[in-house]
Amino acid sequence: MGYLRRQAITALLTANAVKPPPPGNFGPLGFAFGWPAGELAPQLLTLTALDTAQAILRGKASKAGLLLAGASAAGLGYLIQQARRSGDLAEAQLAASLGDGYLDQIPDRAVDADLKTPLRDLARPFTMAKPDVEVIRDINYRDGGSRARLDIYRPKGVDLGDAPVLVQVHGGGWTIGDKSQQGLILMNRLAQRGWVCVALNYRLAPKHPFPAQIIDVKKAIAWTKENIASYGGDPSYVVITGGSAGGHLSSLAALTPDVKEYQPGFEDADTRVSACVPFYGIYDMAGLSGTKYDVEMRDRFLGPLIFKKNPRTEPEPFVLASPITHITPDAPDFFVVHGDSDGLASVAQGRAFVSRLREVSKNLVTYLELPSTQHGFEVFSSIRSQHVIRAVERWLEWHRANRRGATELDTELVDA
Repeated sequence: MGYLRRQAITALLTANAVKPPPPGNFGPLGFAFGWPAGELAPQLLTLTALDTAQAILRGKASKAGLLLAGASAAGLGYLIQQARRSGDLAEAQLAASLGDGYLDQIPDRAVDADLKTPLRDLARPFTMAKPDVEVIRDINYRDGGSRARLDIYRPKGVDLGDAPVLVQVHGGGWTIGDKSQQGLILMNRLAQRGWVCVALNYRLAPKHPFPAQIIDVKKAIAWTKENIASYGGDPSYVVITGGSAGGHLSSLAALTPDVKEYQPGFEDADTRVSACVPFYGIYDMAGLSGTKYDVEMRDRFLGPLIFKKNPRTEPEPFVLASPITHITPDAPDFFVVHGDSDGLASVAQGRAFVSRLREVSKNLVTYLELPSTQHGFEVFSSIRSQHVIRAVERWLEWHRANRRGATELDTELVDA
């Protein structure tokens, strides 16, 4: 493949990352090519520069190729700038939501270091394991095979007692995905800070139609409440997170502790959580917004593949599965994260969900909308993912310090 063709491909990838198609028919294709190009923009810019330098030295650089390389460099530079901007934007949203002095309320916090992104984390984007974090793998939280298991992340060689607990729910359109593939940056970061993190598998559609997925998530929460003390965790303080389908499932679990349909055979189990941090989730499964995208997603994908039901003749399961329909004044605290260029989960869903939370809930609602950001942006290490994960860590550490006592009191009153 010649220089001109390589630069044409790079230019197309860059253009798609800068301006991806909206959710809909071409959204998945735009995501597939735009997501890695956008998050790996520094690496792609470096390769473009090296390729161009080599082509010039060898006399292979055509004028058209150089023009394309220049256009790519400009676009990639823009993407890098937008990724760096996410750090300032996240910090501004945290200050607005938690208060200007929120960092002073986080104990043992190396503030300056945590607001920067170490170069080593960017140089190895796919290396997320930490030597000081141990992973206990494949613990069964219910009867079954690999889809009934979870992993536990915790600090290595530390005698934990009543550590805060994070439950991570993977995404994958309710049809694919694994506990070992997502949430790794956040779980390793929190484990280093003394948290216990639980990453779970769940049954997948279409073999197991919905609500099998939320039932499994609830079962894993119940297992965590009953067993996490054996691993150093505090069962009275559990927060939940997840991306994409995991964003939907984590939000739905957080908002439905009393929905017995989602806890068959363990109706009385405690599945309450103290907070929820969903990334780019789906919050309206029933097409309640009436938008073309939401209705088509319901009719073409969710109905035939995920629910195995016709939403036009059986709308109730879709309404029940929509987190936006379960918001009450007592909803737990939320930190919602969404990219404005998401090609799979429309940012309109995130905006509507946050709007409803702020309208109804009496508790904390923090929203971070990221510019020029695709679906799945935090799956591996990048400028943006590091900034955002550090912001989520700060939010959770603030929550741990300021909300934990109230959560424990609420739990005691409910159990009494």
